[in-house]
Amino acid sequence: MRFVLILLVIAALGWGGELYFNRSSGQESAFRTTAIQRGDLLATISATATIEPQEVIDVGAQIAGLINVFGTDADGKTIDYGSRVKKDMVLAKIDDALYAADEMSAKSQVANANAGVTRAIADLAQMQAALEKAKSDWDRAQKAGEATGMLSEEQFDAYKAAYETAKANVGVGQASIEQAKSAIIQAQATLDRAEKNLGYCTISSPVDGVIIDRRVNIGQTVVASLNAPSLFLIAKDLTKLVVWASVNEADIGNIHPGQPATFTVDAFPGQTFKGTVSKVRLNASMTSNVVTYTVEIATDNSSGKLLPYLTANVQFEVDRRSDVLMVPNAALRWTPTDQQIAPDARDNTDETSAPATQRSPTSHPSGRAGGREHGLLWAKDGTFVRPLKVRIGLTDGTNTEVDSKDLTEGTEIVMGEIQPGEAGAAGGARNPFLPQFGNRRGGGGGGGGRRGG
Repeated sequence: MRFVLILLVIAALGWGGELYFNRSSGQESAFRTTAIQRGDLLATISATATIEPQEVIDVGAQIAGLINVFGTDADGKTIDYGSRVKKDMVLAKIDDALYAADEMSAKSQVANANAGVTRAIADLAQMQAALEKAKSDWDRAQKAGEATGMLSEEQFDAYKAAYETAKANVGVGQASIEQAKSAIIQAQATLDRAEKNLGYCTISSPVDGVIIDRRVNIGQTVVASLNAPSLFLIAKDLTKLVVWASVNEADIGNIHPGQPATFTVDAFPGQTFKGTVSKVRLNASMTSNVVTYTVEIATDNSSGKLLPYLTANVQFEVDRRSDVLMVPNAALRWTPTDQQIAPDARDNTDETSAPATQRSPTSHPSGRAGGREHGLLWAKDGTFVRPLKVRIGLTDGTNTEVDSKDLTEGTEIVMGEIQPGEAGAAGGARNPFLPQFGNRRGGGGGGGGRRGG
């Protein structure tokens, strides 16, 4: 109990000391000021992106089998991640024992079909010879029967039947030849299929490029059914990359082909890369009720620094201003109390005390919502402040372009204030026994615009 009383006495003494210091110092609030600067402004739209190869070929297998060997790349090493390959270079081989056997069987079928055609042609020749003999016998029988009548009716009919049969046999022989030729075509098709499948056992590169993904190992069985299994992913040219940026629907209206953009990657901090918008895709995607569009940015990677699938932070250039007067956005948002305004300027307090309108640089290509707006800055005038009417232009999210006949470079304007007793106040006395609570008014950056994305 005694300890609690001691703490209460110490707190009361501290509070009394605080009141004494504040009253005795007679200190008034101190303003935080900044000078109007002249410089360049750049309005941008921010977005997160992924670096992708410009053209990627997915190499698959059209047959099922066991991977038994990898090929050799352009550097004489076994095919692996990052290998440089040339067109038609062997990437891998599938065990071809079964497919080689199918090819041999198909070749045998072709040979049998050819033999069948030869046999059918020989049979046709025999049938044609028999037809010639039967025709001669029939001709003699007709002459003998008409002249002498020595042939009986039965013999006459027998010669005629023999002739008609021989003639029909020739027709059968010709049909057999056509059938044998069809068998050759079918056997040849089977052979072609077997040879193709045998050729598919060798996986070759369709283009010159770099292997960025190897998806199989030696001894692994690939199964080709409805979809061809993917074995290798080849980037055709890594000196030219594409950045796929996801842009919010509110900002997509300010993105167009040919627009310059810059981006950074965590792999190379402090280094900025340049690109140009090449395409705005129309197939939007929705995630958690947020609609975004994919924007493609072409960039040069001749240095080889950038790698596929790095995450990039993109800045699309919307508009820029050169050599303009600009102030921090906090100065446009700060509003004084009536007592802080110079007495002769208080007549228009209601008109002048409203802060500048909050705007987005992406709502208009110039960073303005359809034209220059009006705002107020406050210049320090002794212990008071005095309003300065300005026209507001482009903003980059931190600073805003301002214009007025009363403004010059270096003019001191108020950004906020520091209340009495706050650390850092000019000449402020502070009670060291009490905790200090922040009581700033105004201040804080980041308003008056945004970097969307």
